[in-house]
Amino acid sequence: MTSAAQVADAQNFPSDSAIRAVVKSRVDSARAKGIIVGILEKGRKRYIAIGSAGPGRGPLDEHTLFEIGSISKTFTSLLLADAVTRGEVRLDQPVAELLPSGTVVPSRDGKTITLEQLATHRSGLPRLPTNMEPANRDDPYADYDTRRLYSFLASYQMPRSPGDSAEYSNLAVGLLGHALVTRANAASWGALVERRITGPLKMHETFVDVPQAARTQMSAGHSALMDTVPAWHLDALAGAGALRSTASDMLTYLAAQLDTVKGPLARSVALTHRPRANLTPANMMALGWVVRGSTDRMLWWHNGGTGGFTSYAAFEPSRQVAVVVLSNSEVSADDIGRFVLDSSVTPRMPPVPMRRTAIALSSDALDRMVGEYPLAPTFVMTVTREGDALYVQATGQPKFRLWPEAPDRFFLKEVDAQMVFTLGATGPATAVTLKQGGASQTAPRRK
Repeated sequence: MTSAAQVADAQNFPSDSAIRAVVKSRVDSARAKGIIVGILEKGRKRYIAIGSAGPGRGPLDEHTLFEIGSISKTFTSLLLADAVTRGEVRLDQPVAELLPSGTVVPSRDGKTITLEQLATHRSGLPRLPTNMEPANRDDPYADYDTRRLYSFLASYQMPRSPGDSAEYSNLAVGLLGHALVTRANAASWGALVERRITGPLKMHETFVDVPQAARTQMSAGHSALMDTVPAWHLDALAGAGALRSTASDMLTYLAAQLDTVKGPLARSVALTHRPRANLTPANMMALGWVVRGSTDRMLWWHNGGTGGFTSYAAFEPSRQVAVVVLSNSEVSADDIGRFVLDSSVTPRMPPVPMRRTAIALSSDALDRMVGEYPLAPTFVMTVTREGDALYVQATGQPKFRLWPEAPDRFFLKEVDAQMVFTLGATGPATAVTLKQGGASQTAPRRK
């Protein structure tokens, strides 16, 4: 008789003990306070949880709530597919037709942005709006409202036509979610998700705004240095990343992804799965889902990250298997999810970031860094001084403060990134090196 371990090995599934060891190592090495892995295999659910939900909150289980970040985008795309199956919208419909009369949406070369292009990151819109200047950097989307969104759309000059190429965009999917809410005359994106997705699927632990009765289930979020950080809230761009959910509910959601025949949303789910465009050389884009693999073994996946949480969800219809990994720190746990689906994948322990301390520099010292630094002809990092602070804004991205830790070295607090300027004895910097994610890029200062 073949043992369960032999079957798992034959299908490239690691054993639960191997998964537990990887998760425990990640938590023990301070890459997260807690991680839970949910596995759905041919209809059977199981969970592996290590660590706590944060100070005074107890151990994790499948009912602990996490911010799931950009996995929320797959819900927005499912809302789109559902509206299509209901005959309310078309995939090739211009998004402007769903917005209030008079709303200006950018276009180029006579081409307008469609709903499908928003869902597949081919709209021509940037990753984030350039007028996103949050009052609270620890909760960056909270005050980005409809007024600011419409103001950005009215003034943005597109560098390329819609449909020309792919660029991952929180703005695009946030706009899609807002447009669908407007068309459905819903109270909010969260209300529309509840009405059309979580309600029909009986997902009772998935929310934008966590009700009072469920707040004890909410995990605290943590930075890469394991400091507790505030929760995130999203306004106009809720469709890009506003949801909180549990491992239990996420497996219910993934079970619906594996059922494209009989489930309450089967037709809409099936519509979201078809690959429609290339995202990268190795990945295609369906509606909301990233797709990779060969025709006989395709994998649909998405990940997410907020200031204090990371998440990964994936499913393989050919093997009727799915996995969700939820972590209460901003350190990615994607590799754990990939390992669960394929034991030949080697989980890679992420480095522990350095705890950095800002120093004070004079205005004259800061002025030496001011200038434009092109990393590419169409991607320029612009450094400015405002009062006693230095800021950087890259093309198509919001502005971030640079914190000095040495006369030539600055860091960002929002992400683990550093900028090292090349300085002579006097005069302005001649170049800057951006260090992020283990990679370095140097750009000369534009004269």
